[in-house]
Amino acid sequence: MRGASRLRGGLALVRATPAACLLAASAALLTACGHAVGAGGSIHVSGASIPLPADPGRADAYLDIRNNGPADRLVSARTSEGGTVTFRAPAAGSSAMRTLPDIPVPSHATLRLVPNGAHLTITGARALPGGTQITLTLVFAKAGKVSVPAVIANPPGS
Repeated sequence: MRGASRLRGGLALVRATPAACLLAASAALLTACGHAVGAGGSIHVSGASIPLPADPGRADAYLDIRNNGPADRLVSARTSEGGTVTFRAPAAGSSAMRTLPDIPVPSHATLRLVPNGAHLTITGARALPGGTQITLTLVFAKAGKVSVPAVIANPPGS
């Protein structure tokens, strides 16, 4: 990924440029995103999606976290459909996934939670049918709670 660097645990980090910040601010006005109440609204969450679960009772969630303030940590998450949310990322030097206690969110950067990197895993939630929407509530150590809608995406061609 151009302009990106890798952090420990397979986290993708993109440093912002002034043009990218302007573009992100414009996109935020046009799309639904979550905003933190605390820390001066420095955390913005967007692009939340959940592929239609192949295994009932388990789903992965992906999203972008933009931090316009000091470094923070994603310390917990929950869904509007119940269940448990854990943080997962590739183990160092391996494609096997491991559970993380939290996810560091660097200052003035965009962190992308992606399939082969850090992401959220939801277990024990109510059924997640394709085409529906749930709410993810993320809790940050400094910024507090941020809620964002996440669409359960049907597989292509369905």
